[in-house]
Amino acid sequence: MSITLRIILFVFSLISFGLCVMKIKQSKLKMNNSIIWMLGSFLLILMSIFTDVVGWISSLLGFMAPVNFVFFIIITFLLIEVFLNNMAISNLNEKVKDLDHYIAIKEKEEEDREKEKNNK
Repeated sequence: MSITLRIILFVFSLISFGLCVMKIKQSKLKMNNSIIWMLGSFLLILMSIFTDVVGWISSLLGFMAPVNFVFFIIITFLLIEVFLNNMAISNLNEKVKDLDHYIAIKEKEEEDREKEKNNK
């Protein structure tokens, strides 16, 4: 892995780690969401420091170059993050649907009460 890629990987990993910490302190990011990003950043920091281990693992797994292994790890991490976000979105959609049904029932009950009041 070239020194340029190592430096870029290290710097951007530190920036993303710092952003996670800053957003947690500002209460703009929940702890369970930030753990994934912090672990990913930490892994990339380790990969930029210990390039010999990355080279050994990449050759063991059959990658042609260590940088391909790094890209594979990044893409895998992002796919996992997208999957987890899709699960959260699905849960939120269900909750919105339930709330919509609840509101419709309450509005119907209120409407019925007003009709009974007017009929008396």
